[in-house]
Amino acid sequence: MIKLKSPWKYFDLSATAWSVMKQLKSANPVDFRKKGIWTKHYTMTLWHSEAEMKKFATSNAHMKAMKKSSGIAKEIRTISIEANKLPKWSKAIQLLAEGKVMLFNQ
Repeated sequence: MIKLKSPWKYFDLSATAWSVMKQLKSANPVDFRKKGIWTKHYTMTLWHSEAEMKKFATSNAHMKAMKKSSGIAKEIRTISIEANKLPKWSKAIQLLAEGKVMLFNQ
């Protein structure tokens, strides 16, 4: 989950997300979902292996986006779980409550 510093940061998020989505499609995950409104945005990806997930997270557009995140977000929450399919949104959001939290200055 990424919680934006303000609704106006959506434009920065969208510009960055376009490159990340292009990278994601070429990485060929098992499944992917996204949703968001106003200042909260969520993504879920399911990978063939942990190694594939880590390779995606630490390369190219995704890495560049993470470096920009402190200028866009006031909070980012992440969690990694082992699963054969993506959870329902309600379960995923519940799991995020216990996830890794990164806070940035407003």
